[in-house]
Amino acid sequence: MRIVEVKENNQIREFLKVPHLIYKNDSRWISHLDNDIEAVFDPSKNKFFDFGIAVRWILYNENNQLIGRVAAFINRHLAYTYKHPTGGMGFFECINDQSAANLLFNTVKEWLAQRGMEAMDGPINFGDKDRFWGLLVDGFDTPPPYLLNYNPAYYKNLFENYGFKNYYEQYVYGLSRQTQLPDLVIRIFDRLTRDHGYEFMSLKMNQIERFATDFMTIYNEAWKDVHKHFKPMTFEQAMNTFNSMKPIIDSDLIVFAYHNKKPVAIFVGIPELNQIFRYTGHKLNLIGKIKFLYHKLKGTCDRVYGIVFGIVPGYRNKGVESGLIISIQKAVLKTKKYNDMYIAWIGDFNPKMIRIVEILTKKRIFTLVTYRKMFSDKYSFSRHEVID
Repeated sequence: MRIVEVKENNQIREFLKVPHLIYKNDSRWISHLDNDIEAVFDPSKNKFFDFGIAVRWILYNENNQLIGRVAAFINRHLAYTYKHPTGGMGFFECINDQSAANLLFNTVKEWLAQRGMEAMDGPINFGDKDRFWGLLVDGFDTPPPYLLNYNPAYYKNLFENYGFKNYYEQYVYGLSRQTQLPDLVIRIFDRLTRDHGYEFMSLKMNQIERFATDFMTIYNEAWKDVHKHFKPMTFEQAMNTFNSMKPIIDSDLIVFAYHNKKPVAIFVGIPELNQIFRYTGHKLNLIGKIKFLYHKLKGTCDRVYGIVFGIVPGYRNKGVESGLIISIQKAVLKTKKYNDMYIAWIGDFNPKMIRIVEILTKKRIFTLVTYRKMFSDKYSFSRHEVID
């Protein structure tokens, strides 16, 4: 076997080609967009290069056939917050061969160790957690939503046989138009809005700066006690978030909760774009864009993908969570464009949010695992020791 670092354009094309070989007989697989993958490795597009480094490789067999790929990265803002400096590995694809997988894993390990790392997490992203994060271990019968990792079931054995251990799990839940919310939840929602000064409001695009400010306020309050090494969002980042989403935003699917006019919670949903990307292919070129527009207008997207669900401390377990879901469900029922919804992703390190969601729906669609591999038997870690 021969492993090659990706540097040239033809090697980039080979890196992007690997999953098409691995999944050629899997009808459930939907390719990530090439542009989304390449944005991760482009310093001009990925802010993580300001405080980190990344590299990737492709693997060939003895007949010079592509059989795998992998990437390694170090986020210096995060790596040294652990007891043992920890790097990342991701974008792993491989044939069902432990020796091939071991070569890929070892290459990452050696590269990270040479730069002072003592452990690696994977598969993760050189970027935010809302994409390319975790190994799918349950939910193989359902096509994956946009930017959620999908992989063959045998990957679990490849990881665990190498010595990766479960660090934490991520869950995606399902809610349909037909889901009957508990009467108690509906009564709490009615009481909140009638007697206690709560209001639930959908995004208004003509007031985008106001809502970006509210989003920033909620984000900075809601996540600072969950993530130990939290960094506050700026107004510019909040505006960039909304501006980047403009081509796909359905304002009915972004709901804010207010208490006496104070922003206290948010749910961000987007149309589940993989329902369209199944038809456009992995290159969003001119033809792909025409296909995208056609299927968007046709109403091919009938599912909502909930990507952000946050509540300011002090307002949790008061029914606000249910209010957000009820508001989204009302929007779904109002338009008849959508049949169901995914709520993603909720880590097992956040049991309060799991309990809240499971009051509304116990239908868990996907389970993914973020693994950790210590580079020495003398090192150890505790599950959930640091979540950032």
